Amino acid sequence: MRRAFAILFLGLGLTGPALADPGAIRTVIKDQIAAFERDDFEEAFTHASPTIRQIFRTPDRFGEMVQQGYPMVWRPEEVRFLDMEERAGRFCQPVMIRDGQGALHILDYEMIDGEAGWKIDGVRLRKPAGAV
Repeated sequence: MRRAFAILFLGLGLTGPALADPGAIRTVIKDQIAAFERDDFEEAFTHASPTIRQIFRTPDRFGEMVQQGYPMVWRPEEVRFLDMEERAGRFCQPVMIRDGQGALHILDYEMIDGEAGWKIDGVRLRKPAGAV
């Protein structure tokens, strides 16, 4: 029984964040942010998952959404990566971004790994501490 438990425990460990390469994930996010800073929406769009690409259909529509909905990502002053997390079997990379006005934002980048490598499958802005 102990051996079966140990094997199960080890097996569960193999499916966790250890399989995700934090460096590769962070590179994808850094590259997308750098593309936004250059207004290179075509390049930024290449880092989006197939689902996101299907929703927005064109790099320009994707860029417009980021400019309007995530201006801190489009023109960040500072980008800092926090500890990667696993949520419901998915990898999430929290990123702290300081915008041009000095305000801090924490965004959760949901990542998926596919044939073309890691892609961003969604970004969610966390509510500020104490917000309802």
